[in-house]
Amino acid sequence: MDETITEFSLGLFFWQALILISLGLWIFCLIDIIRNQFQKNEKITWTLIVILLPILGALLYLFIGKSKKLKQN
Repeated sequence: MDETITEFSLGLFFWQALILISLGLWIFCLIDIIRNQFQKNEKITWTLIVILLPILGALLYLFIGKSKKLKQN
């Protein structure tokens, strides 16, 4: 029981970094959806897509949904 963690695990670091990046992307997309306006019910649709499909939904929003925002003056 006197073991100390001195060994660096590259695999563990990779997975932790991937999880943190995907969580940050997910939060960024949700905040962007909430702050902007969309046509009709697209805001609700994109919110549900991002919440129900966290990584895939966030990527879909970045590539497709971000261009659907209404232009603000």
